[in-house]
Amino acid sequence: MAKKGAKREEATTQTDNVVLIGRKPVMNYVTACITFFNSGEKQVVVKARGRAISKAVDTVELLRRAFIKDLEIQQIDIGTEELVSAEGGQKSNISTIEITITKAKTKQQKEEE
Repeated sequence: MAKKGAKREEATTQTDNVVLIGRKPVMNYVTACITFFNSGEKQVVVKARGRAISKAVDTVELLRRAFIKDLEIQQIDIGTEELVSAEGGQKSNISTIEITITKAKTKQQKEEE
């Protein structure tokens, strides 16, 4: 039990650049990602569970193809969470995805390093 609590605290401190995908239209999440990049974030993590996974993929693809041409997909993590329903206590597995995206460095930025 102690490990779960420590893990949750760690996750809450790193949510500055995380976009959680839910039921809203895809463009809302695209706008959120663009806002993070425009505010100076180097990377953004797009997270989704269950049926929202396809919306997370759509968000990243729309960003990459239409809005930020130099977007790079750093990492894709997939997993499963076990949820216990409130009614009856049945356990069910829910798929999860985390897509870490970054803006590619321009030639000028590479030269400055």
